[in-house]
Amino acid sequence: MMRVVDLFSGCGGMSLGFENAGFDVVAAFDNWKPAVDIYRANFRHPIYEKDLMDSDVSTIVRDASPELIMGGPPCQDYSIAGKRQQGERANLTIRFAEIVTEVCPKWVVFENVYNIERFGTLPKMKSMLKQSGYGLSACVLDASRCGVPQARRRYILVGCLGEKDGFLDEILVRGLSEAQMSVRDYLGEKLGTQYYYMHPRSYARRAVFSVDEPSATIRGINRPIPKNYKRHHADAAAIDDGVRALTTKERSYIQTFPEGFKLIGSKTNVELAIGNAVPPNLAKYVATCILDYLHNYMN
Repeated sequence: MMRVVDLFSGCGGMSLGFENAGFDVVAAFDNWKPAVDIYRANFRHPIYEKDLMDSDVSTIVRDASPELIMGGPPCQDYSIAGKRQQGERANLTIRFAEIVTEVCPKWVVFENVYNIERFGTLPKMKSMLKQSGYGLSACVLDASRCGVPQARRRYILVGCLGEKDGFLDEILVRGLSEAQMSVRDYLGEKLGTQYYYMHPRSYARRAVFSVDEPSATIRGINRPIPKNYKRHHADAAAIDDGVRALTTKERSYIQTFPEGFKLIGSKTNVELAIGNAVPPNLAKYVATCILDYLHNYMN
């Protein structure tokens, strides 16, 4: 099994997905204690609660002898939900590249919000990786075509030492499903409701969804239905048609965390950890693409 280190692991979505695909995740790093606590409750390998800007991180990662380093640096500064400017978090993308190029594993996987391509940090990171000998493949994946019942678009970059740019492009899109996965496709009747409320970024957006479509992107907040909510023209139903908000656990299901995944901590922190996580099934899709390339294309 390929040894993997997960940087910026959060509560473990990437780690779980890669483990489910057959990879050996040997260590993880994150600097937010609530996410570290959840991660520690669900995995046997160590997670280091550390600021990745610390100078000793590369040494710890190197000692784990990873063949693949993966990570999704905090994306608030890139996200359409937040400020469209680059700040300290954006510099963590460069820090991710520094650690990778210092350790030089065979493989690297980078995940982030789909609109990261608008910012200047990404070309800098790619340039650093290319100068270290990595061939790069990148695309934006819709999680709902990768086994996740959620319309969630994410930027994925995969690098491999000694390969040509674009080496994984065809494989990354070949396995995508033609149809988006609905909540019912994934959960059946588990939610026990036809319609549910998900608090929108703004009331210019719809908030009521049917289980017969993908959910909207799971975010880090989960608010109840406002008493004065006015129906949006695109809502799947009226609030008085038995609509309810989803529970924290139900939102973790839509992120494709399994029933047995332990969600410890305050409700606010757990919701944020779930919303920030990479859906495990999306991570598994990417991991499976790498395995496909390893088994069928590499000498």
